[in-house]
Amino acid sequence: MMSGNSGQDNGTFASEFEKYVAANPGELKAGSIIDGTIIEIGKEFVAVDVNFKSYGLVPVEQFKDADGKMLFKVGDRVEVCVLSIENDENEIVLSRERAHQRKVWAQVEELFENGGTISGRVVLKVKGGLQVDIGIPAFLPGSQVDVRPHRNLDKFLGEDYDFKVLKLTRDKGNIVLSRRAVLVSERDQLRTETLKVLSEGVVLEGIVKNVTDYGAFIDLGGIDGLLHITDISWGRINHPSDRLSVGQAVPVVVLKYDTEKERVSLGMKQLKEDPWVKAGEQYSVNQIVKGKVVNLADYGVYLELEDGVEGLVHVDNISWTKNVRRPNKMFSVGESVEAMVIGLDQEQRRLDLGIKQLLPNPWTTLHARIPVGSKISGKVRAVKDFGIFVEVEDGIDGLVHATDMSWTNSKPEPKDIQDMFKKGQDVEALVLDIDVKNERLSLGIKQLESDPWDTLAQRFPVGTKITGKIASFSEPGVFIEVEPGIRGLLRLSEFDLEKGQNPQDLHKVGDSIECTINSIDRETRRIALGLKAKRSKDDRDQMASDFNDSGRVTFADILRDKIGGEER
Repeated sequence: MMSGNSGQDNGTFASEFEKYVAANPGELKAGSIIDGTIIEIGKEFVAVDVNFKSYGLVPVEQFKDADGKMLFKVGDRVEVCVLSIENDENEIVLSRERAHQRKVWAQVEELFENGGTISGRVVLKVKGGLQVDIGIPAFLPGSQVDVRPHRNLDKFLGEDYDFKVLKLTRDKGNIVLSRRAVLVSERDQLRTETLKVLSEGVVLEGIVKNVTDYGAFIDLGGIDGLLHITDISWGRINHPSDRLSVGQAVPVVVLKYDTEKERVSLGMKQLKEDPWVKAGEQYSVNQIVKGKVVNLADYGVYLELEDGVEGLVHVDNISWTKNVRRPNKMFSVGESVEAMVIGLDQEQRRLDLGIKQLLPNPWTTLHARIPVGSKISGKVRAVKDFGIFVEVEDGIDGLVHATDMSWTNSKPEPKDIQDMFKKGQDVEALVLDIDVKNERLSLGIKQLESDPWDTLAQRFPVGTKITGKIASFSEPGVFIEVEPGIRGLLRLSEFDLEKGQNPQDLHKVGDSIECTINSIDRETRRIALGLKAKRSKDDRDQMASDFNDSGRVTFADILRDKIGGEER
């Protein structure tokens, strides 16, 4: 172990010490600061020669930095504080840390008096603020950390800053610092310089101070300006954070400066030429271009051809054959897409694009492939209340309207359509019409067969007696099924009903009933029926004649006889 004895006994050490003190009055005493030289570095202590018979010992940790790295080597000069003239082993006890603290305190007191600044590192988060190492511990209140309040002070830990001394209490060992005072002072100086050159049209470099939904605040040097989202770029920006981040240095131009309110409006895009100025020279109708998908809407896809120039591909111009309802199912933001320019309005800054125009239109040759009147077969792709869509060929669907499904049921209910057809079902139909301009194909199923109404009058002449089943009851009468799908009306007046009685009292749906064909209207597709039991006037007269011939006397006979007798 190190020893500060140098071979002297106690008496000799004391006499030597008295001689040293006499020769150096006021220097070597407890609490004094003296210079020394490092003569040895051990594991626990560093030996320091203070020009005395006995060297002093200082804990080795006082010579290391926060990371444990040794800051000194043998031979270096250091300042130390005398803690004790003699310990139990006749050694002088020294402290580099105490000497450093005394030196720092003296420096802090001078800065406090003169308003200077001191550097330090934020080392610890404490109640109400932060602890700063300026050589000795000092307190930085949360309100003095920055010019604006911060809820989370963790980001300041480990950082080095300059501080002003706000308060000093030597006897209690308290030092209160302020970083905010330094920033305000610096900002005021910068503000003065900035105001000298600030005017509309001036280009400056600023630092992004804060980013919001509507723009960013730029620190121009002591004064802030607002860079609105619409003035960041000629191109589309969803949010200012897409282009800017806090702390970023950006060039800006002063668009407007209100000296009274000290409001500054800034622009970035104005530093570049508006791309639409030359859009008429760069783009033309029928030109093939490539762009990046920047936005997807229900009505189309926006492509960015260059920064600030966008074109819209409307859903109608995406495919010749597909009914595009959700572009986001076909495209994704950032995807590169090729398209054709189909419209350009430079004044309105509008560019219409088309993707389907890059391919031939299959509708223009559809007449040649499936002419009107030809028979097709395909699968049902969709069942709607108004009809069904049938896939005629890849990407081309035809509509079978409800009125073209059956000759006998010209107005089927949605439920009837759902019962008749299912998605994926194979059907056959006839091509009725092709509308190339509107890209519509009309199909018919009933047209594959002849209309039964065309021959109905020949098959059921007026007066024909039929037996049909009751299909339904209605207000005007009873509907009778003449043949499958064709119904006739038997009106209430055809029934011999008593007062308050109705056909439902005599019959039910499904009952068979004998009727006579009274009339058939081909145009309105209506059949009037009559009951076989109801007699015509001639039939009734004949029945009366037959009754008289039987020899029975009627009231009419008596009346005629009486009148005739009087005449005679």
